[in-house]
Amino acid sequence: MNALLPVAVTVRAADLNDERERARLDAFVAERADGTIFHRPDWSRMVEAGCGQKPLFLVAECGGRLVGCLPLTAIRSRLFGNALVSVGFATGGGILAESAQAATRLAEAAWAAAQRERCQSVELRGGPLPEGFVARQGVYARFDRSLPGDAEALMKSLPRRQRAEVRRAQRQGLEVIAGSDSAFIDGHFRAYSEGVRNLGSPVFPRRLFQAALTLFGPDADICLARQGDAVHATMLNFYFKGACLPFWGGGTEQARVVSGNDLVWYETMRRAIARGCTRADFGRSKVGTGPWRRKQIWGFDEHPLDYRLRTVDGTRGRDINPLSAGNRLKVEAWKRMPLWAANRLGPLLARGLG
Repeated sequence: MNALLPVAVTVRAADLNDERERARLDAFVAERADGTIFHRPDWSRMVEAGCGQKPLFLVAECGGRLVGCLPLTAIRSRLFGNALVSVGFATGGGILAESAQAATRLAEAAWAAAQRERCQSVELRGGPLPEGFVARQGVYARFDRSLPGDAEALMKSLPRRQRAEVRRAQRQGLEVIAGSDSAFIDGHFRAYSEGVRNLGSPVFPRRLFQAALTLFGPDADICLARQGDAVHATMLNFYFKGACLPFWGGGTEQARVVSGNDLVWYETMRRAIARGCTRADFGRSKVGTGPWRRKQIWGFDEHPLDYRLRTVDGTRGRDINPLSAGNRLKVEAWKRMPLWAANRLGPLLARGLG
């Protein structure tokens, strides 16, 4: 008789220091069609190692079997407030579950955790829309494209203008090299930090990039576009389920002159094809910003992103959109900051954006 009773779904926090636990979670994420690299335990471990936020990785189990997971990061900022985010510094990573019951239990546990952590909101980046949450639309869009079988086909598939920019960079002697050692991290940080400063955004800590390459190993690398010894543009890439994910990229002022950003984007895709990737996912951009327009110019496929939000007493939640009225003056001031100062203060602020 008891054997016929339904087995309840329970939720607990995973121990990400346990190698067997991580392997079990990785297998679950890999077998799910909606499992992303952001659901992998190493993403949460990367955020902790790089920015100091301890992960809360929730797992749902039914009769001892893993039926769902929800990686969470508590993002704290004096400027923007506190939020429990799934998951920190990612474009996705919402509830991943086999059933509605498991999804509900995970959402309930996330909200309870937010109250314990004194966070004003829970932000779920994708996945089902749980009861008590609202969908926030129109802020971000994700861009991707399929990859052809070889470099020649890739070049032909580029918009005419971008094809010309890539060839222009090649004629000026730019080359792209790929790797993951400290020299590549240094080059990446120099070019990336200048690029995001020029956009009015604080740079992430260098140790975040170091953690990405250390924890993901062969599933991550950096492409640098250089002219002689000078690095002009960069892209830190992840690889997952046959897709290349160019994630953190940028360039110096000189990169615009020599088309360095165009070359590094092309070479990132070309190298991804060589390692067997069939898709490139260029991540999210805030609608209306320069990076958003640039991805449109490149002809990538655009997908509006719907995030899920629950706030204390139904308040609006934190505002980290650079186009909002409250943040535009901050963005313009940051653009004028000396690079040495931006690189010193940026990591302290960026870890509070998440």
